[in-house]
Amino acid sequence: MSPPPPPLGRPRRKDAPVLTPGLDDAQLAASVTALTHGRWGEVRTLIAATGADWDLRGHRLTVLGAVPGCASWARDWQLAEPDSGDAATLLACAAVQRALAGKDSLHAAATACRTAARMLPDDPTPWLGALLLARHTGTVDEREQAFDQIRARHPDHHHAHHLMTACLAELQQGDRDDPLHQVYDFAAWAAEQAPADSPLAVLPVIAHAERHRVLAAHGLEPDAAGHWSTRRARQAMKAAFDWWLEWEGEGHPRSKVDLNFLAHAKFHEGRMAEAAALFHRIGTHVTPEPWSYTGRDALKAFKAARATAFAAT
Repeated sequence: MSPPPPPLGRPRRKDAPVLTPGLDDAQLAASVTALTHGRWGEVRTLIAATGADWDLRGHRLTVLGAVPGCASWARDWQLAEPDSGDAATLLACAAVQRALAGKDSLHAAATACRTAARMLPDDPTPWLGALLLARHTGTVDEREQAFDQIRARHPDHHHAHHLMTACLAELQQGDRDDPLHQVYDFAAWAAEQAPADSPLAVLPVIAHAERHRVLAAHGLEPDAAGHWSTRRARQAMKAAFDWWLEWEGEGHPRSKVDLNFLAHAKFHEGRMAEAAALFHRIGTHVTPEPWSYTGRDALKAFKAARATAFAAT
């Protein structure tokens, strides 16, 4: 008897890095699968169970909003429960994603966010949708208004601070990096005013990564190692790494985002032992940012950096 044919394609190892928007949230991953098949009831249960954990709620709803077909399923949910603020917020998140992809109007997305905000006045998530929209299509005033609305409801909102850091980093004047650039002041202020256990302690590292993205895009500072060797960058990385050693932040829904940024920074700083420790903690959960920031394929850049860090230790 002849042997069976080989399987099509190469099977993925269980420990192989992947780009998964839901990160390590297994319940979210299950709901994404359910929503893909139109089972919005499982999403309803998940969002209800999330409660007022605003960072977790924002993470889950923005990931679900990016699922193909989400807007249609959210409308079905609304038909069944017209007074559901959760359904309105899911629709708002989906409308934002569709607008950013050029599949829906910006006005429709902004209207959906305002509708959800009226239905759930204490929830920062509709304003997170508005900030995501303004991040790419809005004015400075629109970004600041959305951010202020989020902070009024949840002062330490993780995703919102990351978005504002990216926005501020793009304010470019002159042909060099300004060590007094306002994004550095913003990140330092946010880290200082946050509680001791807040992952916003890592925000100064995010600011340096976002500035490098902008400078590289303008052809002003292509050398990542040079960007991360400045005194200010080293101080930011040490403070963030020390915070991670003490607090870890593993219970936060977006902790893998911070770990990816911190591993990227430590790798470019040349601190391979520290980078390797972070890569171990990241496991398979790779985020596109910041590995794609210089135009590289995120997965390839991550794997190359991880292999180098592991080989050095």
